[in-house]
Amino acid sequence: MAKLYFRYSAMNAGKSTALLQVAHNYEEQGQSVCLYTAAIDNRYGEGKITSRLGPQRDAATFDADFDFFASAPAVNCILVDEAQFLSSEQVKQLHKLAHVRGIPVICYGLRSDFLGEPFLGSGYLMTLADTIEELKNICACGKKATMNIRVDEQGKRITAGEQIDIGGNERYQHVCGRCFYR
Repeated sequence: MAKLYFRYSAMNAGKSTALLQVAHNYEEQGQSVCLYTAAIDNRYGEGKITSRLGPQRDAATFDADFDFFASAPAVNCILVDEAQFLSSEQVKQLHKLAHVRGIPVICYGLRSDFLGEPFLGSGYLMTLADTIEELKNICACGKKATMNIRVDEQGKRITAGEQIDIGGNERYQHVCGRCFYR
């Protein structure tokens, strides 16, 4: 039976690397995959899933109007990067794909933003995913990193602003709960 999976973590824990490895494993067995990433995240170019370690793959993009159920090709697995940017309806479409068409769907994303607020897509994935897995990362203090903070050009923490501000290591840091509240 196919399932909807949500694999989440704080930033910089290897979510995109893990997704690319899963795609490779399927293809090495002669099976087909379809990769998606959020159109809003164009840090490495539009439609690119890129690991900070270097590997990169082309992917289809989704925006707020994209319909996964209507658009899904006949493949052995669907992989979604930056899943926190999914809408509630898109999470429902992916859940339906797994259960009606029998296509495993594996989503990778952040659980919460820099203020500790849930992303809409992540909240719905936490609710509908059949399997939820945490990818681990560590804080600079040595504890498990579960949160993200946004920093300015001087490295000072930002505590207000829009939920979505695309950036990488220069804009965000992964921290444990204790360091999040400092």
